[in-house]
Amino acid sequence: MEVDSPNVELRPISCDLGHLSRSDGSATLTQGDTTVISAVYGPGDVRISKEIIDKATVDVVYKPKTGLPKCEDKIKERIIRNSCETIILAGLHPRTCIEIILQEMQNCGSFLACCINSACLALLDASIPLKYLMGAVTCCVTNQGDITLDPTLREEKESVAGATFVFDSKDHNVITVSTYGTLSTEQFQTILKTCREASKKVFEFYRESMLKKVSTCV
Repeated sequence: MEVDSPNVELRPISCDLGHLSRSDGSATLTQGDTTVISAVYGPGDVRISKEIIDKATVDVVYKPKTGLPKCEDKIKERIIRNSCETIILAGLHPRTCIEIILQEMQNCGSFLACCINSACLALLDASIPLKYLMGAVTCCVTNQGDITLDPTLREEKESVAGATFVFDSKDHNVITVSTYGTLSTEQFQTILKTCREASKKVFEFYRESMLKKVSTCV
């Protein structure tokens, strides 16, 4: 199965920073029609059972649009938490807790990437010290072997395989990868290259969003 080289175009991205008054930082991120609200609390008090003596505890809670969290939602939580733990300078705040809460508003595809990007913006808004930023991008492969970047929910359901990559803003190295289906080595490398290039647009969006916030505050 051949994989064509795609152009690097993401769906329109927009965000609203600092709109939740009771959190230390918040972000509502919309990618296409997919929307996630993230809120960050802390560093604050931590329960004794979760206390870590030399660094902060990073806790992630994902809330689906309706109903209680399912098994796949707990998997999302773990992926998001592992990604956040990688970028947060947790050693600066030992014996505290940094809590990140994500609320699904609308899932229209590339949802995990939207969650991770929303969490990163909320951490920025909360002024949590970070090693670097993280940017997530999703790609999928169709039955015909074509690559779809930043797919919609329908495109994901019709695909045979796909992956979400999380990159750091420093060297664009992979922090996290989550895949489904079966990818050949060639397909995996092509998707990796495509997502890495697209992540640069995500980081540029972060920069523009923070500049806009700072200029508004001034």
